[in-house]
Amino acid sequence: MQLKSLKIFCDIVRCRSFSRAADENGISQSSASQVVHQLEDHLNAQLLDRSKRPFVLTPAGERYYKGCRQVVRQLASLEAEVRTIRDECAGQLTVASIYSAGLAHMSVFIRRFSAKYPAAQIRLDYLHPERVCLAVEEGDVDLGIVSYPEETRTLKTLPWRQEAMVIVCHPQHRLAQEQTVPWAALAGESFVAFEANLRIRAEIDRALIVHKIDVNVALEFDNIETIKRAIEIDEGISILPEPTVAGEVASGRLATVGFAIDPLERPLGILSRRERQQGTIGHQFVKMLQEDAGFCATPSNLPRLALSVPAKSF
Repeated sequence: MQLKSLKIFCDIVRCRSFSRAADENGISQSSASQVVHQLEDHLNAQLLDRSKRPFVLTPAGERYYKGCRQVVRQLASLEAEVRTIRDECAGQLTVASIYSAGLAHMSVFIRRFSAKYPAAQIRLDYLHPERVCLAVEEGDVDLGIVSYPEETRTLKTLPWRQEAMVIVCHPQHRLAQEQTVPWAALAGESFVAFEANLRIRAEIDRALIVHKIDVNVALEFDNIETIKRAIEIDEGISILPEPTVAGEVASGRLATVGFAIDPLERPLGILSRRERQQGTIGHQFVKMLQEDAGFCATPSNLPRLALSVPAKSF
């Protein structure tokens, strides 16, 4: 029998009325009655005892109603899920990210996401960390990607990935031939640092203090790109997230050295507004992003990009 007929039958039993069930389904009372007759003919069993007012279910009708009700509920749930996927994945998701989250990585990821959900439109903006948080708080974007994420009264966070921090130096620097070195190897080195008001600077300074290491801060910048350029001309060494220097290392412009003990990591997380419910597209984006956390852009999969993006990276 058609599922529509099963729904009408369930509505008749639920309402205990042919007329009310007919109104709910946009049909006449006689049509609703005909549906029940057709079901009884199909099953060769009486479902309703019409000799009583209001009618009552027969034993066969009780069993059939319980089974039909479950089928109808499952169908309604499935239809609602499909409608949600169709409607919300056909919309737009806006994401604000710090630049150093990985322009190459995010570009590859968004291409993969768009291939899986072709009706979804993803807008990605690269902003200063404070502006990422503000954009999420004010509802200008749906999601934010930041380093060292912190929950607030208005923002909640989800983990994304941990990035190894490494010593970055000129290829001709004395440390460049080493795979790993102790923290003591940094003592007295000329250091290209982040500006003092940045969280990443505080974390690096804390580690240096813990290991009782003094470096000579030669230059301070507010973004990773400028720090890398300074290291390329041998102005000093620095400590940076390893994925952010993958391209320069591959091309031989920079070298990286790991820490033999007590390595540092930079956490990246996903911000969303507490009071804002994410639709299907947002949930799928976060899910795929977290599943993709192990992916790291390598020289072989770095896309060729011709984008003008503010060099604000942390």
